[in-house]
Amino acid sequence: MRGEAGLYDDLATLGIAYQVHEHPAVFTVEESRTIKTDIACLHTKNLFLKDAGGAFWLLTVPAEARVDLKALPQAVGCKRISFGKAVDMVRLIGVEPGSVTPLAMINAAPDAITLVLDADLAVSDPVGVHPLRNTATVALAGTDILRLAQDWGHKPVTAAIPKKEMS
Repeated sequence: MRGEAGLYDDLATLGIAYQVHEHPAVFTVEESRTIKTDIACLHTKNLFLKDAGGAFWLLTVPAEARVDLKALPQAVGCKRISFGKAVDMVRLIGVEPGSVTPLAMINAAPDAITLVLDADLAVSDPVGVHPLRNTATVALAGTDILRLAQDWGHKPVTAAIPKKEMS
């Protein structure tokens, strides 16, 4: 596992502009609302998922999105999907629940998990994600998240993620 130091090394090597904002630990989107006013970026949430065929997925969407898990498989090209187990999360991407981030792909073996970035995030700048821990937010362009994943040997997917209507 390359960890946070490797992440910052890669950002520098690739010449990617970013800002780091330190903050108290946040484990949920609800908790993150307390820090959002201090950080000017499009905030995200991340879902660690497993499909019926046994493949793992890391889905990154805008923080307020309510993902339609029933419609998601058709959008990303997989079978029925459900939440993955924490033990698999730690094994595959090296982070604990509450710290899930697309930047954890630095720790994943190529083809072990597929990163899916919501199409709106892919063209946003800046996008806020954790740097492998939930006590900071890194703000960078969505295109740079995809670029990093590709540099780490992954084939990230950009998709229009189906969302449930807010009630």
